[in-house]
This record gives sequence, structure tokens and C-alpha cells, in this order.
Amino acid sequence: MRLLPPGVRVFVTATPIDLRRGHDGLAALVRSQWGEELFAGHLFVFLGRRFDRCKILFWDRGGLVLYYKRLERGRFRPPTVTADGTAVEVDTTALAMLLDGIDLKQVRRPDLWTPALGHGRRTEGIDKTIGL
Repeated sequence: MRLLPPGVRVFVTATPIDLRRGHDGLAALVRSQWGEELFAGHLFVFLGRRFDRCKILFWDRGGLVLYYKRLERGRFRPPTVTADGTAVEVDTTALAMLLDGIDLKQVRRPDLWTPALGHGRRTEGIDKTIGL
């Protein structure tokens, strides 16, 4: 079930950060380290060093929103990040699993089916999400 519009992208940090940062501090990280557009409505997920706390920053109709979650038991299990990346992009299903404390590395997802383009050509791999 998709809860976010299809154009919304979800980025998860590659390394834990100091979660004492607020709206402005996290927005500065998005601009300086990731180079992503803060005001496009995308979600930026930050994990604390103990991986039991999470903040999600996003822009919503004229203001920054900061969502905060602390797990009472267990830890968030971040997705695998490529060696050259500072963040990994995930889909909304992976975000829901991450927020529930599910280890994304242990989840086996089937390959996505894509329709043929034109004369029987397939578009294999176009919709694959990084880190899953």
C-alpha cells in the first residue's frame, strides 16, 4: 500500500548523525552533503548513533516537518549503502519496514515486473531501488 505520492523519494543516511539537530541543522545537512532539493517534498531519514532513534525531515505546504521515532526495544536496521554514497534511496515499503525495525537485508523481494516496450523489448531493472 503506497501512502505517499509516486513522485516522493525517500533518502536514508549512510552514517548515524547527532539527533540533537533540529529542523535547520538537518536541512543544512541535506543541502551540503546530499545536494538534494529540500523543498521538493522528498523525505530525508536520519538515524542516531545507537540506531534506536530516527528523524524524518520533509517540506509540507509552507513549512518543514520533523517526524521523530524512538524504539523502546530493538534497533533500526538501515539498508545497505553503496561505497560511494552518503545516502541510499528506498521506496515507501522499505521505509515502513525500517520504521518497524525490520532488517531490510533479510527481506527477499521479487523482481519487479515491467511491461514490454514496443516490439517485445523488456525494461528490466528500470524500477529497481538501490539498497534492497
